Amino acid sequence: MPPKRNPLKLNALQLKTLAILQALAAPEDGAAAPEGDRPIPRLPPAHGNHFHVGEHIVMGSDATGLHNPSVWAALIRKGLIGGEPPVSLTLTPAGAAYNTGVADKVLHSHDH
Repeated sequence: MPPKRNPLKLNALQLKTLAILQALAAPEDGAAAPEGDRPIPRLPPAHGNHFHVGEHIVMGSDATGLHNPSVWAALIRKGLIGGEPPVSLTLTPAGAAYNTGVADKVLHSHDH
């Protein structure tokens, strides 16, 4: 039987936020990801109506969860992130492995 999609029943805003955090925690050089919690050093600054995450851009409208305490609380409660968001933030192994199903809709390629 295939794994259940979205087994933790995250809502759309939580899924988008987790997809962005996964991209922020990914090694930039394409190296293998470290085991254990992955620190997320800082949230990127806005650049007009979007911001850059590695070689992708994220529209501000898809990132409203990054500033929503209820989203942070839900992701912590479900064991996907840790720390004291947004000051200190880590992506747990469960958070890194969670298939959000929305990364391709949130992370866009850019030409500048």
